Amino acid sequence: TVSEFILLGFPFRWEIQFLLFSIFFVTYILTFLGNMAIVCAVCWDCRLHTPMYILLANFSFLEICCVNSDVTNMLANFLSQTKTISFTQCLLQLYFFFSLSTTECLFLSIMAYDRFLAICRPLHYPTVMTIWFCGSLVIFCWVYGFLWFLIPVILITQLPFCGLNVIDDFLCDLGPLLALASACVSIPGTVLICGTISSLLIFSTFFYIMGSYTLVLRAVV
Repeated sequence: TVSEFILLGFPFRWEIQFLLFSIFFVTYILTFLGNMAIVCAVCWDCRLHTPMYILLANFSFLEICCVNSDVTNMLANFLSQTKTISFTQCLLQLYFFFSLSTTECLFLSIMAYDRFLAICRPLHYPTVMTIWFCGSLVIFCWVYGFLWFLIPVILITQLPFCGLNVIDDFLCDLGPLLALASACVSIPGTVLICGTISSLLIFSTFFYIMGSYTLVLRAVV
């Protein structure tokens, strides 16, 4: 049974590894500070306590969580000689990465709905998109986002990993883990369930967002 994985990341010379570390570290700091500035501005300015800015602040906080869930480990990996991650840490990283990504897709859909109401139904917007309703949507996104990918992660914890522990990536992603497990035993059911859950989320939110902004464009053009 595998107790840890090796993340290959970017297998370059030490000089290039350090250069990449510097670039990604600066990008990480700028992303963190930019999103934190948005969160603080919305929290401190009462004039920004409107549905649009509440959604924006939550999305910025979500971006902070996203970069902290995977980029920090990637930065540590650049400076590490072993580049290993324990089985438990790998599964936690997988769960938080996909849960936060799911929450991000849901927030993008809710933000598209908010803009659709504001532009296409301006008279109904104040009565429909109230602070209470906006707060309910925010809670829905966070809760549902962390529940959506729970089943695939539970299924992955039951998979056999028999010796192969090298992941050709800089984080514990779903594809490489399924590939390692399928090298030991056939797992078509798990692959089908994970693929269906991921595809359902991606395509449903994508078409909803595209449909919402198409209606917005038709209203303003």
